[in-house]
Amino acid sequence: MIDFHSHILPSIDDGSKSIDESLQLLKILKRQGIDKVVATPHFYANHNSIEEFLEKRRLSYESLVPFLTDDLPQIRLGAEVKYYEGISRLENLNKLCVEGSKLLLLEMSMRKWTAYTLRELTELASQGRVTVVLAHIERYLRFQPFDLIYELVDSGILIQANADFFLSFGSRHKALSMLNRNLIHFIGSDCHDLINRPPKMMDAISYIKRKAGDDMLLQMNHFADTFFIK
Repeated sequence: MIDFHSHILPSIDDGSKSIDESLQLLKILKRQGIDKVVATPHFYANHNSIEEFLEKRRLSYESLVPFLTDDLPQIRLGAEVKYYEGISRLENLNKLCVEGSKLLLLEMSMRKWTAYTLRELTELASQGRVTVVLAHIERYLRFQPFDLIYELVDSGILIQANADFFLSFGSRHKALSMLNRNLIHFIGSDCHDLINRPPKMMDAISYIKRKAGDDMLLQMNHFADTFFIK
């Protein structure tokens, strides 16, 4: 199973604060059935250039490498890219895609999206240089008409949901409904630390198994694997 959204790299953003904490998070994820984890530290274009971010990410990852063992999940490097109007003109945007793929994880604004934003998202999706994935979709639902999600998916945009979406009593039925309607394509822990935002993938996986069956998880895993260069 793939954890598509995490902040496990040490000392790069508001996630893991140390190598030890990163290793503890990886061990927990392995116990929760995760084989691959996408490390998605925050990228803000107004804070760093892409080159500066990639260098920071490289140094963070390389500090962790000597301690990684075969019994831990495989790490794929990526980014959680903060959307801003005009991002499609950012040079080398594709360098922020998840390693070995064209998947670009975008964190959207917590408000009703403008017509410009929607047009830019669909144009990005149609260009072919990246495959847009909207991060933690559950955070935006109350700001957008629900039919808009169908429109975005129909335009080639993919959707990531956090494990918590499947665990909260107030949201888990909607999460399952969206999953069954092919409106959720990836699940992520969005884990940041061991205490306040730990991984909860096992509980989400168990809920999906119980309500939708093993085939749904196998289908999601197979779907995710199709995007990665072998």
